[in-house]
Amino acid sequence: MPPRAITTANQKGADWDTHLRGFRWRVPKRFNIAEVCCDAWARAEPARVAIRHVGQDGSVTGWSYGALRSASNRLANALAARGVRRGDRVALVLPQGPEVMIAHFAAYKLGAIVLPMVTLFGPDALAYRLGDSGASALVCDPVSLGRVQGLAADLPALREIYVTGTGTGPGPDGVRGFWAEIDAAQENITAAPTGPDDPACLIYTSGTTGPPKGALHAHRYLLGHLPSVELHHELLPQPGDVGWTPADWAWIGGLMDLALPCLYHGVPLISHRFARFDPDAAFRLIRDMGIRNIFLPPTALKLMRQTAVPQGPDLRSIGSGGESLGADLFDWGMTALGAPINELYGQTECNLVVSSCHGAGCHKPGAMGRAVPGHQVAIIGPDGAPLAPGETGEIAVRAPDPVMFLGYWNQPEKTRAKYRGDWLCTGDLGTCDDAGYFTYVARDDDIITSAGYRIGPTEIENCLIGDADVVMAAAVGLPDPVRTEIVTAVVVLREGALRDGAAERLIARVREKVSPHAAPRRVEFASTLPMTPTGKIMRRALREAYR
Repeated sequence: MPPRAITTANQKGADWDTHLRGFRWRVPKRFNIAEVCCDAWARAEPARVAIRHVGQDGSVTGWSYGALRSASNRLANALAARGVRRGDRVALVLPQGPEVMIAHFAAYKLGAIVLPMVTLFGPDALAYRLGDSGASALVCDPVSLGRVQGLAADLPALREIYVTGTGTGPGPDGVRGFWAEIDAAQENITAAPTGPDDPACLIYTSGTTGPPKGALHAHRYLLGHLPSVELHHELLPQPGDVGWTPADWAWIGGLMDLALPCLYHGVPLISHRFARFDPDAAFRLIRDMGIRNIFLPPTALKLMRQTAVPQGPDLRSIGSGGESLGADLFDWGMTALGAPINELYGQTECNLVVSSCHGAGCHKPGAMGRAVPGHQVAIIGPDGAPLAPGETGEIAVRAPDPVMFLGYWNQPEKTRAKYRGDWLCTGDLGTCDDAGYFTYVARDDDIITSAGYRIGPTEIENCLIGDADVVMAAAVGLPDPVRTEIVTAVVVLREGALRDGAAERLIARVREKVSPHAAPRRVEFASTLPMTPTGKIMRRALREAYR
């Protein structure tokens, strides 16, 4: 096997600056995600465990790299026989499981483009993405089949539907059986030659700032993710590492912040479908499967903090991103879980460009971390010029960059609007100190304008969540005739917590710990907060609900 580490200074004891100085991109002329994450391992160590799938009944099924190669080769041949060609979009609506990776690798071997979608999507969300992308084939689970079949008449490009979980027989109502097609197909295949810039994956944005847009990524985006993954997972891989995330593999966070990098590095990947995230069940899974490396969205971390941590977890590294973390959450991870929570930052269009690594001395409470080796990140002003340390501006990434998207699907104007000169603009506001640490402030459209102040919600939310009775919190600005907007907190309390006096206590907490001008003037209590499928708080929905 070739060297698997992307960071050239991937050794214990090296500090962050050493990693920066020693880093060089190595992007080959021929590159395919299926080759490096599956077939190369299958040739070298066919029996090596790639995925351990934990079923709903607790049963564990192991998948070797050799078995993944065989199944993905057969599926690629089956897709090709049904007319799927290079550049075609192959949509997936699947929960975590080996079927996801089999479908990914099969599509990549044909030079096709994978369109991953979460199983939580309703008919409207599915119809929009399938129609906008012009997907010609779709693989789904039985639960999603009813929603998908009802849309097919209005999707003329969609020619083939495959359903998993139907045994070896054909699928219902003319739908093809996923496993039946695999069993009937030939195994030998000549994979389509692809380069690093050939399109591989189409991932739609979460739509928190408007209609979802399809971010088209090339095969090289796997390489672009690896420096951060290796570092925020404390120099992945190490002997005995086992990876898991509850995040859906249809989200760029679940897929690229852990799942595919684990397979690239030969680290066994645990898959399991949670119908609803259960922190106690998550702790049991970590213990029973010997999981050492996890990617946890902040929502999952906050829920796990509300339950007792059992004896047994032997975690080595924790990565988290998607919403800003507070210092309280980091301290809890070190004391209760025995592993650092390394924060990371990116977005669908350009992921994992800032992160931290406790073992490399890159950590600052309240900050996301520093620019990852290989990526140039800055805080820029409206004119596109970098700002001085401490000034609030837009987080931007300099192009070109291997992790950067090719563009928005069929939206060249919006692709151009994403850039300011050589800088890709994230739409997120932040600051950078003179040591290079980036701190997230807010989405540009999440900023609260109150009495002449521009207030970011993140500090307020982190402060509220530090209260022992608060499970989740969101801060939004609501219209006010005098102040333009007033800071409003929407809070989810732990079960059994009393609401009486809670609002006053929380307002006082923010007033004392953050600032009087940031203290909420209104507190609303809710049983849940609206979330995107990727676990981000939908503040726009809260503004509409409580205005």
